[in-house]
Amino acid sequence: MRTTATVGQSDEAEGPGTPSTEADESWQIRYTAADLDRLAETESLFALANGWLGWRGCLDEGEPYGMPGSYLNGFYEQRKLSFPEDAYAYPEISDTVVSVPNAALIRLWVDGEPLDVRTGTLRTHERILDLRAGVVRRETEWISPGGRGVRIRSVRLVSLHRRPIGAVRYEVEPLDATVHVRVCSDLLANERLPERADDPRAATVITDPLTAERRRSDGLDGVLVHRTEHSGQRVAVAVAHLVDAPPTVAADVDCTPDRLRLTLTGPLRSGERLRLTKFAAHECTPVDGMGPDELADLVVAEAAAARADGFGTLLHTQRATLDVTWRTAELELDGDLELQLATRFALFHLMQAGRADGDRTIPAKGLTGNGYDGHVLWDTESYVLPVLTYLNPPLARSALRWRHAHLPEARERAVELRLAGAAFPWRTIGGRECSAYWPAGTAALHVNADIADAVLRYVAATGDDAFLAETGLDLLVETARLWHRYGHRSETGSFHIHGVTGPDEYTGLVNDNVFTNLMARRNLRGAADAVERHPDRAARLDVDEAEVAAWRAAADAMFVPYDRERGVHQQSSGFTSGPEWDFENTSEDDYPLLLHYPYLELYRKQVVKQADLVLAMLRCPGEFTADEKARNVAYYEARTVRDSSLSAGPQAVLAAEVGHLDLAYDLFAESVLQDLRDLGDKTADGLHLASLAGSWLALVQGFGGMRDDRGILSFAPRLPSRLHRLAFSLLWHGHRLRVTLTRDEARYELPDADAATTVEVWHDGERLRVTGDTPVVRPMPAVPQPGPEPLFPPGRRPARRESH
Repeated sequence: MRTTATVGQSDEAEGPGTPSTEADESWQIRYTAADLDRLAETESLFALANGWLGWRGCLDEGEPYGMPGSYLNGFYEQRKLSFPEDAYAYPEISDTVVSVPNAALIRLWVDGEPLDVRTGTLRTHERILDLRAGVVRRETEWISPGGRGVRIRSVRLVSLHRRPIGAVRYEVEPLDATVHVRVCSDLLANERLPERADDPRAATVITDPLTAERRRSDGLDGVLVHRTEHSGQRVAVAVAHLVDAPPTVAADVDCTPDRLRLTLTGPLRSGERLRLTKFAAHECTPVDGMGPDELADLVVAEAAAARADGFGTLLHTQRATLDVTWRTAELELDGDLELQLATRFALFHLMQAGRADGDRTIPAKGLTGNGYDGHVLWDTESYVLPVLTYLNPPLARSALRWRHAHLPEARERAVELRLAGAAFPWRTIGGRECSAYWPAGTAALHVNADIADAVLRYVAATGDDAFLAETGLDLLVETARLWHRYGHRSETGSFHIHGVTGPDEYTGLVNDNVFTNLMARRNLRGAADAVERHPDRAARLDVDEAEVAAWRAAADAMFVPYDRERGVHQQSSGFTSGPEWDFENTSEDDYPLLLHYPYLELYRKQVVKQADLVLAMLRCPGEFTADEKARNVAYYEARTVRDSSLSAGPQAVLAAEVGHLDLAYDLFAESVLQDLRDLGDKTADGLHLASLAGSWLALVQGFGGMRDDRGILSFAPRLPSRLHRLAFSLLWHGHRLRVTLTRDEARYELPDADAATTVEVWHDGERLRVTGDTPVVRPMPAVPQPGPEPLFPPGRRPARRESH
């Protein structure tokens, strides 16, 4: 299918379409080289998303690339799982994220030679991720192998305001002499992806996952509609163009089942410019929902509406949306400019990972890559939602409503496992269990308590009782039922939970994992309290007084293993009596251990992949004394290798609490730089959102000393030597509380509230009433005097953060 069209002047004024060139480097991730060895990593760093649509930060021209990707939240294909030895209740099908047709591509040929940063001469090449404007800007000066020079400027965004819309503006002009250009704006389905067979955590590549259903073009515009074969989903992407070019430039449109291409060809003389602006609209739906023609009409209309409003309007609303977001999310660090920028980078990606409308969740990699097959894991509820609850509560509510929408599948899984209530999956996209390795999947039942914990935190922070009655209660009740059925009473009357895997995946199938038991206790008590607040709703769930009493009794009798001889809690029963790992004879090349040692070796020894007992002390701080926390930190740091990006953030919080502030700062730096420095060699597959969230936890819960486990907001702040000032905001019952910490004082204020507004907080054990008219200032509390800094396995201490 081929059409031709006339190129003319776009009717959009240039003014608002030109992004700000604000020079504040602390808000810009800037790369000034092609960095061909790190293409996939930079594509993750420069990814843009809005919680529904995600575009990886590939070069406009598409070549060279590390891993292209254009994703819609919840769009996936299914594949069959096979086992050499099958068994009952093994998952038979797994979900895998697949790219939708890629609309970000704009290719360029100069006098017949394709622009490729690997060829010719790259005079300049700069890409900027602007964290305030929410765009990626690029400027390149390239001399072709034939000696022809051009300057390319582009601006790309994924609209935070308009859910389906991504847009890119691409400009090319000669550097001196006349050049003949060919510019191709592509919409491409079934792009080829590279496979990584060296790491089991890498995504499974499904070849040609999309089957074409409809294609059509109209003038400079067009649409492609595809469907998946197994997951039963349909996707449509439409593009609408604006072209501003000399009249000698001609246009042609070619449409095939997997590609729609607008081609612009003609000469550009010195001083002339070709500007192409592309607006792309994306939607997906179940195949048994909207038909292909109806879906095509929908996205065509959305793309046309975006074009009618103009690129400048998209830029303006993008900045305005982020201005509102940053008002709460902004976190100020005085004393370390690199980590100030890194913290803003982390918060930017957390904010664009979720969406308040549509009840969508947040995968482990967000929409920045296909790592972990695009699955949702416990990371969302245990790391990301504790941040979003305080910075953007609607995003947290949406993710929890997504869990609620998949309660039917969780109930079915519980029945399959001979349990009660709901058993939420360890890994999923579509709601069913996708984890093929059951000791670290099915047995990791703590995901159910993690979801309940996120519900309780959200309700406590927002006071959203309607959410509790309509959504939260169901989640709390069904997860409480699972724990009551799965656990058992011993002869001494203690309640035990056996045969689980906790957060530490190097210790599988254990009895009485402390994190799991304490989180289950919180789950059981939280469910009982919620039932008593909403008895009518609970009655519809067939909850009676006897069941509530049984939950409370189980919670009160929950067993928590403790090694009295060593004076520490056992991560799980018997953990501290197991053989020690031979760290002295483990080389740096042996990490991560899961790629070099069998689980048979890992499971039986005292080696910890990531924070587990330490995470229990963060999530349930009231269950431990100050002395217990200090001894536990010392014991478990010596055995924790941090082969997971989830670890450094919680470790930083507890290190700060027990007084090891320099160590806490080093752990915070590791967490926040996880992707910017690709510390785990996994950024190519997408960003580590949990690690980015962990950096906020390290600052706010570590140095800010914020705790929320009792339904009240308390602070016990302290600053490390390398910070002069720390300031952050968080939302509490709809009010923005601003906290500013210096060496001498802690300041609490409500900058947006009137004089009648009051928020209660606790500072170092003192109850404070903060009002809208007068800040409350208190001296910084004394920092606990710690013992010697904890030992780490050789070579596994976080890098010392030098003064900057």
